[in-house]
Amino acid sequence: MTLSMALGLFCYGLILLFGVGLTAAFTIGPEQSRRHFAALLAFSALAILVQIFSWRMFGIERTKQLYPLIIHFPLALLMVVGFKRSWLQAVAGICSAYLCLQIPRWVALVVQATFQSQMAYFISYIPAIFLIYYVLRRYASGPAYRLTAQSSKACLFLGAVPVFYYLFDYSTTIYTKWLYSGAVVAVQFIPSVVAMFYFVFVVVYYEETQKQSAAQREREQMEAQFKQARTELDTLRQSQEQMRRYRHDIRHHITLLQALAAEGNVEQITEYLRTTQEDLNAFTPVRYCENETVNLILSSFAVKAKQAGVELNVNATLPEALPVSETELCSLLSNSLENAVKAAAETPQEDKKTVILRAAVYHDNLLLSVENAYAGKVALEHGLPVSNQEGHGYGTRNIVAIAETYGGQVLFSAQEGVFTVKILLPLSKRKRSDQ
Repeated sequence: MTLSMALGLFCYGLILLFGVGLTAAFTIGPEQSRRHFAALLAFSALAILVQIFSWRMFGIERTKQLYPLIIHFPLALLMVVGFKRSWLQAVAGICSAYLCLQIPRWVALVVQATFQSQMAYFISYIPAIFLIYYVLRRYASGPAYRLTAQSSKACLFLGAVPVFYYLFDYSTTIYTKWLYSGAVVAVQFIPSVVAMFYFVFVVVYYEETQKQSAAQREREQMEAQFKQARTELDTLRQSQEQMRRYRHDIRHHITLLQALAAEGNVEQITEYLRTTQEDLNAFTPVRYCENETVNLILSSFAVKAKQAGVELNVNATLPEALPVSETELCSLLSNSLENAVKAAAETPQEDKKTVILRAAVYHDNLLLSVENAYAGKVALEHGLPVSNQEGHGYGTRNIVAIAETYGGQVLFSAQEGVFTVKILLPLSKRKRSDQ
């Protein structure tokens, strides 16, 4: 065996290891367990034996033609059956690795053309394939794996060009010599495919950036609502603290009333008592349930509802402590009640200007229900109420986002002039990252 033939066989083995390793990195991720490594090593050893057998039986040219059947298909089967990946991921990974294999080959061809030596091809190919493998595995395999694992659409988009190239290369260089014949159609095929997918990429990328921008705006709006909820809670607590100070100073009020009574000034006494009663009503939260935060929020909305000419009926049986953050609880109640009070206030019938809130904990689930009358039509799209006004609709999405955080559900319905939102939060099955 000549040195050139030995180097050729060695490079052929490197090609196999390059393809298997990079396919695994693209398909199951760059971080692999010992089980993955052992299975890939065993597969590579078996694949080399199969190739040697095929060379002896059919020759090297026939082995190249059988390569998809004896190497690529079993590798895809290993990814699907052994590593529980989809066929789409496996095919995309194999074809992507095959496409990346052209980089060290191109480097070696440039060196060969420069020095006019077959030996120069092998000498440059060996370090090139190691270098390209290291760079792709370290910097490209992670993003590629995350994209293919994200969705079937992303997997198709990422694997489309490699699959086309794989089919083109085998059909024009392995099974036929069409590409080497200089046919214009064959030469222009790959540039045409690249151009086509470039424009597809531009369109898809634009749509994705638009979606990301919309999602970012929603996140910013939700953060603003959370901030507003915290501000409202702080304001309510300040009012409660002011009420405590007012009660603490009650002796001063009694002293003043005694002085007015001694003077026989009944009108001033009456006016003073009226003003004091209004202050007490403004500062004192109504006790709807055992939970202080809920009482503060409902008391605030009771005042807002009264100012809007709406009656707020509350049936709440909540415990003193809930495994729900005050900000989230405030956001749920505020968004639900604010929309309900506004809709009820716009109804023409005075007897229907009512909002009904029910809140309870049942079988370790927090249940919230808000009902209100409404005028006109309410459109629901994908189960969510749709608003034509710019800047609206974030409240309902915020409610849904909080419910999903807890693995819960939200149901919106509009029937016979009554709009209802029902919220269920499983308190014992939180899906929050901090749990």
